[in-house]
Amino acid sequence: MTIRTILVDDESLAIEGLRLRLEPHEDVEIVETCQNGREAIRAIKTHKPDLAFLDIQMPGFDGFSVVQGTMDIEQPLFVFVTAYSDHALKAFEAQAVDYIVKPVDEQRLADALERVRQCLGDRRQAQEAERLREVLAEVAPEAMSHFDQGDEEAPAANRYEKLINIKDRGQIFRVDVDSIERIDAAGDYMCIYTADNSLILRETMKDLEKRLDPRNFQRVHRSTIVNLGQVRQVKPHTNGECFLVLESGAQVKVSRSYRDVVARFVH
Repeated sequence: MTIRTILVDDESLAIEGLRLRLEPHEDVEIVETCQNGREAIRAIKTHKPDLAFLDIQMPGFDGFSVVQGTMDIEQPLFVFVTAYSDHALKAFEAQAVDYIVKPVDEQRLADALERVRQCLGDRRQAQEAERLREVLAEVAPEAMSHFDQGDEEAPAANRYEKLINIKDRGQIFRVDVDSIERIDAAGDYMCIYTADNSLILRETMKDLEKRLDPRNFQRVHRSTIVNLGQVRQVKPHTNGECFLVLESGAQVKVSRSYRDVVARFVH
């Protein structure tokens, strides 16, 4: 995932210093640099970057004016970079992802970028989910009435497990539940698939389902559970069935009896 970025500061040396500190981060692509707020607003509307490093105190339009001036479009994430620490509260009120005080510390910058990656991942996942919802509306339009009830019926997330311990091949693996792509059942054994591993868990599907948040994990076939956050595409098939294409490229068939359930929980 490339992070398309603009740098905004009225001091050329500050821009160059930040550019040098960003060079080790290979996923950051600097698409524009600006020396005042007006240039920044124009650059944001032209390039539609993912991220803007934004100085606060600049002649004319300051950093907060840039945020205000781009509210009519989908805004990038903002990280304020400034010599003054007393603007921090106002920065976060402006929905800044982070606030870095000059001179920029390399570790502090790395921490800010990690927050940016998380936010962008969440944003893109939400966009993919919305596109998926639109496709499912065509594949199973009769199920869409359930969406209005989804938030009210959704159970509290904290009652479900975040980590699952799996004893496999003489070792105990602690698996982050969000990293699970799909689960296939074979009798009293579950095959747990993540992006880089597959593990065998001795447990029934019925018991395992009770441990997983149903807003994220749904049975789409008699013997298959899918992490809806890993779904990237829906491919309609014959007889009312469809295939879900997952992040890894794996394809999972959704049987007719379960497609309404999938539609209800993709939002």
